Amino acid sequence: MPDASNLLVELFTEELPPKALPLLGRAFAECLAAALRAQGLAAADSIVTPYASPRRLAAHITGVCPKAADKAVAQKLMPASVGLDARGAPTPALLKKLGALGLDAAAVPRLRREGEGKAETLFIDTVAAGSTLAAGLQTALNEALAKLPIPKVMAYQLLDGWSTVKFVRPAHGLVALHGANVVPVEALGLQSGRSTHGHRFEALIDPIVLPNADSYATTLREQGAVIASFEERRAEIERQLQAAAQQAGADLRPIDDAALLDEVTALVERPNVLLCQFDRAFLDVPQECLILTMKANQKYFPLLDAAGKLTNQFLVVSNIRPADPSAVIEGNERVVRPRLADAQFFFNQDRKRTLESRVPGLGKVVYHARLGSQGERVQRVRAIARSIAMHIVLPPDPEFVDRAALLAKADLLTDMVGEFPELQGIMGRYYALHDGANPLVAEAIEDHYKPRFAGDVLPRSDVGFAVALADKAETLVGLFGVGEKPSGDKDPFALRRHALGVIRMLMDRGDGIELTIFLSEASEAFAQVPSFSDPGAALQEFIFDRFANLLREQGWVAQEVDAVLALKPQILAQVPRRLTAVRAFSALPEAEALAAANKRVSNILKKSEGVKDGSGLVDGKLLVEPAEIALVQALTAINPQTEAAYTQGDYTVALKLLAGLKAPIDAFFDTVMVNANDPGLRANRLALLARLQAAMNRVADLSRLAA
Repeated sequence: MPDASNLLVELFTEELPPKALPLLGRAFAECLAAALRAQGLAAADSIVTPYASPRRLAAHITGVCPKAADKAVAQKLMPASVGLDARGAPTPALLKKLGALGLDAAAVPRLRREGEGKAETLFIDTVAAGSTLAAGLQTALNEALAKLPIPKVMAYQLLDGWSTVKFVRPAHGLVALHGANVVPVEALGLQSGRSTHGHRFEALIDPIVLPNADSYATTLREQGAVIASFEERRAEIERQLQAAAQQAGADLRPIDDAALLDEVTALVERPNVLLCQFDRAFLDVPQECLILTMKANQKYFPLLDAAGKLTNQFLVVSNIRPADPSAVIEGNERVVRPRLADAQFFFNQDRKRTLESRVPGLGKVVYHARLGSQGERVQRVRAIARSIAMHIVLPPDPEFVDRAALLAKADLLTDMVGEFPELQGIMGRYYALHDGANPLVAEAIEDHYKPRFAGDVLPRSDVGFAVALADKAETLVGLFGVGEKPSGDKDPFALRRHALGVIRMLMDRGDGIELTIFLSEASEAFAQVPSFSDPGAALQEFIFDRFANLLREQGWVAQEVDAVLALKPQILAQVPRRLTAVRAFSALPEAEALAAANKRVSNILKKSEGVKDGSGLVDGKLLVEPAEIALVQALTAINPQTEAAYTQGDYTVALKLLAGLKAPIDAFFDTVMVNANDPGLRANRLALLARLQAAMNRVADLSRLAA
């Protein structure tokens, strides 16, 4: 673009919410760029660089023009019959329309006609002046601020004492530079300029005057002691964390937590990582408690050894770089001490009572208004877990399963979990071991929440598997049964996550568990709940819908997924093998024709009143055409082989055997009239097609593969 220069826009604010900062920074820059492109002020290949620090949102956009190119515009006026009289002279209506466009009767000869007869319409070709950068940037800025994904809006007064504006945090400065020139725009009661501010305490000068758009990041770093780029600041913190960990010990590493790293990046402008430590006596407390305390409350990075065990050292990301950091180090060590002491106190107090002694107290904790207390929930989970255990190929000790289910929720009443809900299950394992519980039971208490999120590990033992599956089944069946279904993007009880957890566990260890029976037995646990209604079919549909999404995310083709799940396979652990078989079948030369034939069979049976489930008998005496006789013979020949392959779970072989049916199927449809006039022949041929469909669709609905 001619005369294009780079643009810099910065909004200087009070401290922005750290967890929202990365998204706010990207959204501000991307929305500005999109609005400028839409107005023809920025090129399609303009490079957009977002900046986001605790006190600023900014965007640098390359290739921005001072004025957009003029555009030819075809202006539709009115029907010709309305705009022109019988002599072709302009009517008052046309003159009025032209006047509104800044034109007069002199423009009539330039009018253009399109269409014929009554549809003939008058147009005039004009040139629309391109937007200036000042006007276009004002529009873009207004749009960007309106679209920002602000978690919570603040209302505050401007300096005049009367005007009130709303934004995520009070704004105190606006910079808009096109090259070296200030673009006159306004936002949130602020006029644009070229001055900004650096670090609160360590900036060399204040305010900082920016000479041009391209000097923004460098000037802020050198004069303002601020790394404006979120990504650069994050990378610098990560580099310093690794270096400090190596300095503390060759085998030490900071805890890997991307969310914590993002949050700390959003809290500092000039990161400075310092090594601190705490009293080794605190290491007697479970490390999960100490780690969570340091991360959640103080935003510290605990140091772990090569085995993943917590050490008594931790890293602090400071926002200042004093010549002598000892005061900062001592201050952080002093602040963390009472936090760790609280965790130690909770841990010691909790162990004075057994987990089992807390179980009766769950009866006083409300779970759901229509589903009763946590105590009632525990009894349902116990019943479901015992049922699940019987279906596992090598059933675990039922006493262990029942014991783990009984104690699984007891740690909800401990002081530690009351302070840190994220530790539920984890603390249950520690307290169960302290009480002398079997390690499998203690492990299952922790694992019954797994998988907690996408990609999380599954329960380690069959005891944990039974209790975890029972817990998620109780949640899904119970909440669906009282009408608490997800709606749109609203899922307050995380039922989609619970469904994915059930799917993953059944795929991993559910060879002996049929989904319908599993859900039915879970529903029986709610027999005493007055407002409960068995959600059977609706819940199963919900689970298969989530299953389809999961499989597509794993790389399976939508057609393959639809073909397999159309049959609602009850043992989910078999689905990957079915999908593999369908993919192998699709590669066969005969696959396309067989899928099309299957679809044709399906359509014929849908429209008929004949046998549709494959159970109807084919009467050999009514087979009169050679092609139908050959098809029956082919089906009879491959049936023992496909049955054996299917029974053994070798679905790939079962589908490949169908290739031998292509020729007799083609011959059948070429020469046999299915809807014969003779009712007996018609019924017999429909029964044959139903038998063919049943034979072809045992692994998947192959008609879904047809184009």
